[in-house]
Amino acid sequence: MFQGSLVALITPMRDDGALDVDALARFVEWQIEEGTHGLVPVGTTGESPTLSHDEHKRVVEITIEVARKRVPVIAGAGSNSTAEAIDLTRHAAEAGADAALVVTPYYNKPTQEGLYLHYTAIADAVDIPIIIYNIPGRSVIDMSVETMARLAKHRNIVGVKDATANLARPLHTTRACGEAFCQLSGEDHTALAFLAAGGVGCISVTGNVAPRLCSTMHRAWQDGRVGEAMRIQNRLVPLHDALFAETSPGPVKYAASLLGHTSAHCRLPLAPCSDATKARVRAAMIEVGLLN
Repeated sequence: MFQGSLVALITPMRDDGALDVDALARFVEWQIEEGTHGLVPVGTTGESPTLSHDEHKRVVEITIEVARKRVPVIAGAGSNSTAEAIDLTRHAAEAGADAALVVTPYYNKPTQEGLYLHYTAIADAVDIPIIIYNIPGRSVIDMSVETMARLAKHRNIVGVKDATANLARPLHTTRACGEAFCQLSGEDHTALAFLAAGGVGCISVTGNVAPRLCSTMHRAWQDGRVGEAMRIQNRLVPLHDALFAETSPGPVKYAASLLGHTSAHCRLPLAPCSDATKARVRAAMIEVGLLN
């Protein structure tokens, strides 16, 4: 259903913090030209926590309009309010998204039963494929494999973005949820290892600035050219490191600004990147071959 290099899109902004819709449209087109296999707007990398609902929905709409079904669009639609998540997921469906990415509720720390009821309510309300986004590092809670297996029985819940960096997790998830359950890595460093453990793709931050390298790595893996995939993986390591030297998406937006795609602006409470991080990002991009 969904596989390969799917990019967790940044949201381009002007220096004054306003959405740059023209830059967003150009950025989506560039991603497709560079071989990206799928687009994921308004996730955490897209600064969804600081976008208004109107801005959130507009970013989804522009991404879908520009993509024109050439690649799938998985719209971020999560919230720690079930009613709000339903509203955002309904909008994604109405706008023509191919799926919705729904993060585990953050801050209010639901139990496993609460997680089950939250996702079931969303899946019952909207007829669109739903991908669970499990990221304990940001949401505090970790959806158990057992809870995921319960949810995988719902016809609309089709997969997971797994950002646990636990490489045993996809093995257990396959056993519990079946081989058809779509497992996507949410962690660039371990993307290939995740594929080897049963995954089918990665929702990538690094793909924002190295889309061709990321997509080529996944194609090489799919074609059985493991050595080539591993060489690209090793080439990308310093860039992965640099893009997470501070809280994302600060470093990746700075990297995108160096390529001329957007300003480096992130909305508060994210501060501008330090000079040390900027130097590290620039050096990594030169080392990887993205800048002269």
